[in-house]
Amino acid sequence: MAYRTALITGASSGIGEAIARALPPSTNLLLTGRDRPRLQALADALASNGRSVEFETADIGTDEGLNRLVAWAEPYEPDLLVNNAGFGRFGKALAEAPPEESDEAIVKVNILAPVTLTRALAPGMVKRARQNGHRAGLIYVASTVAFFPVPYLATYAASKHFLRAYVEAIANELRHDPVDLVAVCPGVTRTAWLERAHMPVPRFAKVDEPEAVARVALASIGKRPVQMVGSQGHIAACLARFLPRRFIVAAMGLMAESWG
Repeated sequence: MAYRTALITGASSGIGEAIARALPPSTNLLLTGRDRPRLQALADALASNGRSVEFETADIGTDEGLNRLVAWAEPYEPDLLVNNAGFGRFGKALAEAPPEESDEAIVKVNILAPVTLTRALAPGMVKRARQNGHRAGLIYVASTVAFFPVPYLATYAASKHFLRAYVEAIANELRHDPVDLVAVCPGVTRTAWLERAHMPVPRFAKVDEPEAVARVALASIGKRPVQMVGSQGHIAACLARFLPRRFIVAAMGLMAESWG
């Protein structure tokens, strides 16, 4: 891997932190998230001779935070962008959800933020890659639920479906340019997201570690635009392709109800 500088969103824990730790020491790091003490600790742990590690706290669910992140990152000229930050909420049916639990934040973090960062940073990444004879990279952390409508997790699952389709389309648009895109689709992963989303772990699910997802993400970039993580993910994607849609929605609804 020959990336000079990587920008990683949601880097303070989970998959984002694991990707930061998995990148080689030759890659400078730009870390962002909302937890300043954790970002500071990670930066201190990963800084080494010749390697620069910078961090910036930003809430990319707000216009101000997103714009500030773009302005901060651009001068460092990243050639790897890792769109990892994500937000979701498992719970009540739409008609029963309390008014304060707006899904607007999910849409902003999971859709608007990666699209905005891509539009702002990718043109410069591609231009520099052409000039330097290198390749740029864009990694998007999606989910296995990107292949399913999931009752009680509807907005989150739909946002990951958007992300997967977006990456497939942009990868085709940029197929003649020196840039690689991948949407990595993990299943249930042992991160703080589960607790924040009030998401119980399904009894049948194999729980992956963030480090395993990070390895798959970095190994698959440049090979295919969508990469599942683990055998369960591959099986789920096949079922989503061949089973009737009505059956899939009904089955996912029953499973979601059993989770609660």
